[in-house]
Amino acid sequence: MLAAGASRRMGRSKTLLETGQGTLLDQAIRQARLMSSRVTVATGAGYPLMRFRGRVQPACWLPVADWREGMAASLRAGIASLGADARGVFVVLADQPLLEPAALMAMGKAARFMPDQPVAADYGGWPGVPAWLPRWLWPDILALEGDRGAASVLLAAGATRVEIPGVADDVDTPVDWAAVRLQLSRTGPTTRQCRR
Repeated sequence: MLAAGASRRMGRSKTLLETGQGTLLDQAIRQARLMSSRVTVATGAGYPLMRFRGRVQPACWLPVADWREGMAASLRAGIASLGADARGVFVVLADQPLLEPAALMAMGKAARFMPDQPVAADYGGWPGVPAWLPRWLWPDILALEGDRGAASVLLAAGATRVEIPGVADDVDTPVDWAAVRLQLSRTGPTTRQCRR
């Protein structure tokens, strides 16, 4: 999970925003566990506060020394931390709390069924996160620099794109957070129980 950014547009650490079910990071760790039981959180800004404020703990916290470079540094650190037996890695963000759980579980199953095929969320024809990066793609990911994710690598590799409801509802600004928080209040566990 990539959670190393400084949240400049938000004006405060978005990983610590309260969702009603814990922090945004707590929610993201729960989502990531739908695809893999081993969740590693790449951190930078806000660490170690996010570790101690969180109610849900990952398998591993991975401080990224050069996190200020951007997303590519977190991707490189995450891949470098994996063992020789890893067939691939799921990449998720800490700021997409409205991702559809069933779609995440389906992505996890697809990656296990065809582990050599890259899989990515579809952003109107462009691949993005959440994503499955098979090991053979790692050299291209390790060559990325700056505040770039793996979208261009996934596109060039012919990644299978899947619809994951909620990918467009990320939290970057206070306006985004207000809209997402409203959705969370309408779709949280308590709301769902009342609708039955």
